Amino acid sequence: MGGKVALVAGGGLSGPLGGVGFSIAWLGALAGARVAVVDRDREAGERAVAAIRDAGGEAEWFPADVTDSPSVQACVDAVVERFGGLDLVADSIGGGGAVPAFEVDDDEFDRVMQLNFLSAWRIIKFAQPHLRPGGSIVTISSGATEGRGPAMPYTIAKTALEKLTVTAAATFAPRGVRVNGVRVGMIWGAFAARGMSEEQREVRRRNVALQTEGTVWDIAQAAFFLLSDRARWVSGQVLAVDGGGFAMKGNSGAAGSTPAKEES
Repeated sequence: MGGKVALVAGGGLSGPLGGVGFSIAWLGALAGARVAVVDRDREAGERAVAAIRDAGGEAEWFPADVTDSPSVQACVDAVVERFGGLDLVADSIGGGGAVPAFEVDDDEFDRVMQLNFLSAWRIIKFAQPHLRPGGSIVTISSGATEGRGPAMPYTIAKTALEKLTVTAAATFAPRGVRVNGVRVGMIWGAFAARGMSEEQREVRRRNVALQTEGTVWDIAQAAFFLLSDRARWVSGQVLAVDGGGFAMKGNSGAAGSTPAKEES
């Protein structure tokens, strides 16, 4: 990635654990990319830049409100003016509670869609005209898209994000620009740490097929690969990074499973 310009949306360093965006920005910078850390939180953005510079990398913070098109366009234009072009784009912005889709009002549904889907659409829309041939875009989705319900605005938004990723890949392929996504499993990071007890964390770990807990760095490494030239022939894919998915525990009731013993 030496000499390339990378825009990482949500790249600020929030708290001691950080998030996927900062981890991607860090890996990109250490590989020689000049990184534009895009984050609405000035303190988080400046912490990320300071950490990257202390490690010998090059980075600068750019503010943006990803729910507002003029703000995103102004941010992208500022990045291009500062660095002279654009090669790599990673969008890690997302969030929203596990709320039923049919029990929220219009404002809440719109908020979750804005944060998890339309934010990525805006970033891609305004960044893609500046991407040079060989450029790459990565979006960050969620394993929630694989479930069949109950319906939540977050799940619907992330499912739309994956469709956007695949169709953007086909749209930009003639220009030599790749687009891929990473579907995130049950990782431990700043987002999970805000609302999960240690007991819940352990239950979640046991429900992963590999019986281990993922971190933001596992996701960032996958995104880093997809952004890099090592993935030069990979486009239009959504890679699940989830420790093998959910594990079946005990007697599942499936055909061929050992019958449960009757209790006397």
